[in-house]
Amino acid sequence: MKNKAILAVLLAISALAAGCNTVDGAGKDIERGGEKIQGAANR
Repeated sequence: MKNKAILAVLLAISALAAGCNTVDGAGKDIERGGEKIQGAANR
């Protein structure tokens, strides 16, 4: 029983860590897109 609980916690942590990386990457992509639009508007 204890092993199943530990496994469930580890899986939850790994899922959250993967989600943070995905959101971080998407945020960087959106930021780059905004910079391109801003650069085009300044020209």
